[in-house]
Amino acid sequence: MAVASVNGIDIHYELEGDGPETIVLVNGLADDLETWVLQMEDLLGAGFRVLRFDNRGVGQTTAPPGPYTSRQLADDTKALVDELGIAGFHLMGVSMGGMIAQEYAINHGGDLRSATFACTYAAPGPFCSRMFSMWHDMATVNGVPFIMRDVTLWAFTVPFFDEREDELEEFEAEMAGLPMSAEAYLAQLSVIQTHDTTDRLDRITGFPVLVLAGEEDILIPTSLSKRLQEGIPGAGWATTKGGHACIWEHPSEFNRTYLGWLEAQRA
Repeated sequence: MAVASVNGIDIHYELEGDGPETIVLVNGLADDLETWVLQMEDLLGAGFRVLRFDNRGVGQTTAPPGPYTSRQLADDTKALVDELGIAGFHLMGVSMGGMIAQEYAINHGGDLRSATFACTYAAPGPFCSRMFSMWHDMATVNGVPFIMRDVTLWAFTVPFFDEREDELEEFEAEMAGLPMSAEAYLAQLSVIQTHDTTDRLDRITGFPVLVLAGEEDILIPTSLSKRLQEGIPGAGWATTKGGHACIWEHPSEFNRTYLGWLEAQRA
């Protein structure tokens, strides 16, 4: 197990590949680095080196008392890449990871060749805020496995439930079995409740930016991702098949969309 002791915590990470360019992947709420298992073959096959890691509070990374913020987790990411000597990289964050990536781009943008914010927003707004308030209340009573069962309903599309039951059951089992305490979950939940870059998006400059959304995302509505894109000068926009869990439900299309965009930036 690779661990870096930085920013007052121990961060569990995996760095794979030997390509000349590095992609740094940032996970969503309650997700560890295995979030990206269905992206790794394509990213490595395209010749990239890939860094993924467990955020503060999840997996095998330290879980100090919260609440946490997107800026705090962005600074964790900065401390990790500095420790590993990685600079001039492509940054990709999904959901909460996209919020962390925004803060990274605002505060440490000189490190970046590109930034991609997937299935995410600049601020939660009234719809998401009400959802997350319910998750907070449920977590304190029913625990994290119960919450993750609820998240599954929001994250996948109806055809996934209808047509891919074996995969669904596998995802449900993995999410329900997540070894995360309620306290650590609530510490991370605070990140998505308090995140707000609305008034600072014009500071994301100097490198290509893509905002990427699942066409049928109802957890973080696609309209919120579009609003994020419109607030970033020159940012690109793309959608991919599926909902909030498009990286799992339709990974090949997600990967092609992202890698195609990266290739276009090179051209």
